[in-house]
Amino acid sequence: MNEIIYNLPENIDTTIFYSINNANIILLKKLFPTVKLVARGHTIKLVGITEEIVLLEKRLKQLAAFCAATNTLTESNITDIVKGHQPTIISLNDTILHGVGGKAIMARSENQKKLVKEFEKNDLLFAIGPAGSGKTYTAIALAVKALKNKEVKKIILSRPAVEAGEKLGFLPGDMKEKIDPYLQPLYDALQDMIPAAKLTDYIAHGIIQIAPLAFMRGRTLSNAVIILDEAQNTSKQQIKMFLTRMGLGSKMIITGDLTQIDLPISQKSGLKDALEILKNVKGISRVEFNQKDIVRHKLVQRIVDAYEQNEEKHP
Repeated sequence: MNEIIYNLPENIDTTIFYSINNANIILLKKLFPTVKLVARGHTIKLVGITEEIVLLEKRLKQLAAFCAATNTLTESNITDIVKGHQPTIISLNDTILHGVGGKAIMARSENQKKLVKEFEKNDLLFAIGPAGSGKTYTAIALAVKALKNKEVKKIILSRPAVEAGEKLGFLPGDMKEKIDPYLQPLYDALQDMIPAAKLTDYIAHGIIQIAPLAFMRGRTLSNAVIILDEAQNTSKQQIKMFLTRMGLGSKMIITGDLTQIDLPISQKSGLKDALEILKNVKGISRVEFNQKDIVRHKLVQRIVDAYEQNEEKHP
């Protein structure tokens, strides 16, 4: 066993480099399980096999350079650098809006940033990608920003009430109680961005409307940002109906994950169908999210990777 003492540059803020409760150091220990790593102040001691500790010292220097340049160091930055990838840099310019308690709601990956740019240029966007990639959250942030800036008069959020293994009729309660669990992820995002009292007021006055897809039939939705979430679970007729609800002064974002279709095997996803039919229509943009965009717990990315590898082996 060998030992290396690495001294962080004096200009590095150790509270940023180590993170809260030494979370970044804990992550490095998991990424280098054969190395004993002890950090005190600006001194980091590495004990282990020569090749491993030399590599970790190299990564620590890269992490220190990144931290000095950006004044930030997240778990995703560490994972990218350890894997030899270019880390995503988040700047104040990537802030979409400030949410509850002044929390900065930011575009945190390249494709989230792309969605923000495409929203400015197009009235209809498709955001396609895996669970946890932030497509719905970013879409809702863009809608809230447009409402706050008085660019639109209302936000309309919808989801198809298609369930994985359950039937609405067997769930307890009235129709609202049966439907609300499907819409909860939309409420969760809004609660990050709008204070509770104001959100309740917006919903009560119809400024923010959250409803199942079936409730959209027959409406013309003007001066609004309209978001259809989980669109992979729509039929061809449903998504066509939804797309043709767009009125004057409106923008529409359709989000979905083509790897998580809960429809019967015999039924083709309306989202898949729409992407094929509308691929050459001017004014429609498509943003493809991937595993690098996943901003949930780091295990989510590994789970998505494992399922994709399994699909390749057993299509």
